[in-house]
Amino acid sequence: MGDTGGRSDARGGRPDGRRSTPGRPGRRPGRGAPVPDAGLVRALGAAVRGEVDAGPGARALVTMDASNYRRVPLAVVAPRDADDIAAALAVCREHGAPVVARGGGTSIGGQATGTGVVLDLTRHLRAVLDVDAAARTATVQPGVVLDRLREAVRPYGLTFGPDPSTHSRCTLGGMIGNNACGAHSVAWGTTADNVRELTVHTYRGAALRLGPGGRGAPEGVAELVRGHLAAIRTGFPPGLPRRISGYALDALLPERGADTARAFCGSEGTLGVVSEAVVRLVEEPAARALAVLGYADESAAAEAAPGLLPLGPLTVEGMAQDLVRDPAARARLPRGAAWLFVETGGVTPAQAAAHARAVLRAADALDGAVVADPAGRRALWRVREDAAGTATRTPDGAEAWPGWEDCAVPPARLGPYLRDFRALLAAHGLRGTPYGHFGDGCVHARIDFRLDDPDGVRRFRRFSEELADLVVAHGGSLSGEHGDGMARAELLPRMYGNELVALFGRFKDLWDPDGAMNPGVLARPAPLDANLRFDVLPRTPVDVAFGYPDDGGDFGTAVRRCVGVAKCRTEGPAAGPDVMCPSYRATGEERHSTRGRARLLHEMLAGEVVTGGWRSPEVRDALDLCLSCKGCRSDCPVGVDMATYKAEFLHHHYAGRLRPAAHYAMGSLPALLRLAAPAAPLLNAAARVRPLAALAKRAAGVAPERELPVLARGTFRAWASRRTAPEGAPRAYVWPDTFTDHFTPSVGRAAVTVLEAAGVPVALPPGRVCCGLTYVSTGRLDRARAVLRRTLDALDPVLARGLPLVVLEPSCAAALRTDLPELLPGDARARAVAGSVRTFAQALEELAPDWSPPRLDRPAAGQTHCHQHAVLGDAAERRLRERAGLTGELSGGCCGLAGNFGFERGHYEVSVACAEDRLLPAVRAAAPGTELLADGFSCRTQLAQLAGARARHLAEVLAEALPAAPAAPRPGAPPRPPLAGPASDG
Repeated sequence: MGDTGGRSDARGGRPDGRRSTPGRPGRRPGRGAPVPDAGLVRALGAAVRGEVDAGPGARALVTMDASNYRRVPLAVVAPRDADDIAAALAVCREHGAPVVARGGGTSIGGQATGTGVVLDLTRHLRAVLDVDAAARTATVQPGVVLDRLREAVRPYGLTFGPDPSTHSRCTLGGMIGNNACGAHSVAWGTTADNVRELTVHTYRGAALRLGPGGRGAPEGVAELVRGHLAAIRTGFPPGLPRRISGYALDALLPERGADTARAFCGSEGTLGVVSEAVVRLVEEPAARALAVLGYADESAAAEAAPGLLPLGPLTVEGMAQDLVRDPAARARLPRGAAWLFVETGGVTPAQAAAHARAVLRAADALDGAVVADPAGRRALWRVREDAAGTATRTPDGAEAWPGWEDCAVPPARLGPYLRDFRALLAAHGLRGTPYGHFGDGCVHARIDFRLDDPDGVRRFRRFSEELADLVVAHGGSLSGEHGDGMARAELLPRMYGNELVALFGRFKDLWDPDGAMNPGVLARPAPLDANLRFDVLPRTPVDVAFGYPDDGGDFGTAVRRCVGVAKCRTEGPAAGPDVMCPSYRATGEERHSTRGRARLLHEMLAGEVVTGGWRSPEVRDALDLCLSCKGCRSDCPVGVDMATYKAEFLHHHYAGRLRPAAHYAMGSLPALLRLAAPAAPLLNAAARVRPLAALAKRAAGVAPERELPVLARGTFRAWASRRTAPEGAPRAYVWPDTFTDHFTPSVGRAAVTVLEAAGVPVALPPGRVCCGLTYVSTGRLDRARAVLRRTLDALDPVLARGLPLVVLEPSCAAALRTDLPELLPGDARARAVAGSVRTFAQALEELAPDWSPPRLDRPAAGQTHCHQHAVLGDAAERRLRERAGLTGELSGGCCGLAGNFGFERGHYEVSVACAEDRLLPAVRAAAPGTELLADGFSCRTQLAQLAGARARHLAEVLAEALPAAPAAPRPGAPPRPPLAGPASDG
């Protein structure tokens, strides 16, 4: 049977010994989710050619967006075309079901959630239908991701101006719904400024073509505007470039061209569903540069921003020091406690840089710099783009939430407003980190509301009401970018007054007399403190195996780290070194994204939609394709660690139950290989017999497409026990991981050779040591703890010496660095071992700083291991390669094999797709003579099996290039002590 789940003992886990029933993770009874109407679902299935899913998994994935809110839908429909949209609306109308259109699901106000039928427009309606370069327009479907549009029009020297920080995953339909803006709005305006025509379907079945001159407006809209010209002309605050709140009735004024398409923008799905849009394109500058200006504080930066606008910048972005938490990023910034990022454009790089220098001269800044190289600009912009996630944690790790994410004031009022905003935070005992589009007067801030506590929710309401009054006092808008949603719509009367808000309701009714399009948003809104996503989570911590030190030991807190910014939904090949999320890029399905899995875990804890608890098949199936690459641990702006959550889930899911064969075969690999080592030649011969190999793979749960790895004839441990070590005490210990020991002992031999050549005598740890990786990745956490405790006992003499542990396999190093102390949080030795782990390059840099590696002087390609990227970092490896003359970049992302993942039955196609993301194309493109590097056994195996390419560990490449080794000792010379003790367990 499988490993048992539940209570951790005093040395390994929770001190209170709580235990929960398998399948019931301590959930709190909720209000009960709506039950799908079988008739509605059948009718949708009959009418729509796209997918219709009313299952708990599909519904759970769309209960939330990037806001504080949660609404449970009845079903999810993925229309294939405009006819499908019309058919779905007709069925919903017949059954009285509300409808909400959903794009990337990154809305901050809750407007991408709904209680009826969710139309997922991202699955099929994602095409750029036409580009008219002469007219500078593009015709697009609503589900197209912004970056895909920008890629399509880039060959024409054009771009779409608005660019939210979510540009890699937000959709044009969502941008139209929220009237999204982005960093470049000072140059190119909001989405509404860049929409020419819209094709819209209403709940009542009308297909409207919206445009200037009142075109497409429902009957009665023109009369409504003519009857209230004075109220509309005077009711909207002037001088406010970022006024997104409410309905844009002023766009329908005759002097504004009565532009119905513009008025529809920002309506947040409450009027109709967009099926097609004609958007304006702008000329993309051929070159860009960045002036980075340092100021004494954020108010000084805010007051300086309007003065830079006459210089024609592309952006004027601001942030303060409490947002820049990465020391490396901080080191790149000029002196100051707040900064403006002012981007400039030009026909040539020299012209763009000259423009930036002109900004620098004109700015009254403490310090400044011009950054012209693309890599430097990307590094700085990444700090800004990740802010939506970074700001979700205060500098001391407390949770911070949206709700007042993007209010805006006239740019000239921004400095005083920020001072008043900070004072209001202090008066309520709250903290937040303002940043944003200072050139447009728009400020983002996430605040440490205690939304899981009734008193905290009451404070949230009081603060929201007072802040709304403060924004209005400064002539501002409650929303400057993300829309009102459920977060602010209740407060619109404070901004517009009752008369204009009443007009909003009448305007809504002319489009949607049934009130079925996204009810509870904008017109007749839900209370701002209703439908909070925290309400359904357990009130007491769930019994878990890992320690979750950054989340107070609480699994629920860890899961709700995901705030929905959806960086894991980035499409296409990953950029730079980023890894997250390889399975989503392979399948394109939300449930295979980090966000999707976090949402399912959230709903598992809630127990309303996903009712199986730890036994949930919906969660199990979504986690099945998680590679445990740990990419989200570093690349997710809020540090979601899905590899750990997966191991935790599997631990409970299979408690007391039979596990998949792979969990036993590959999960027990260290012990099985130790037993198999003496028979390695015989087993290798048997593996070459196809029927025997097929039988073995079937029994072990291995994918039939995979070749079985060849066992080494002699283990690394055996070699080390026969070899005599240099005289003197060791200065480091080389970890005999399972993969090096039994599959590639050449890596271990090479590492020992290089370290000794650098003057670092080494030894192997005594006894049976194992990092527990394979047990963790298969969720056998009780067994992992037992193995790790035994390892700590064996390492007692090593720890007493305080020497580093050189771990050659990145996945094993990451397990020792993170999984070990998180599984045994009460054992000080676990923290000591984690702190002693070094990679091969780190050990050389630390222990032999003056050693010069042999010069290789050739290009390199290959793979940076995903665990190395996520947990260990590869800066030392980069420096070592540079010193050895190995040029070029290794691929980021994940190789797709990922330990046991790519070997498990049913994972082969996804594993190959992950390798095709970046690794295989990079290797195919490598010039002859390129050195292929991969420190991870999985990465080397994937390259060998999919590309027929032999990659090597960096230690092997360096060892091969060393001068010839000295002659062996003379016969009869006294033997030196052996390098290692008894065989290890992995």
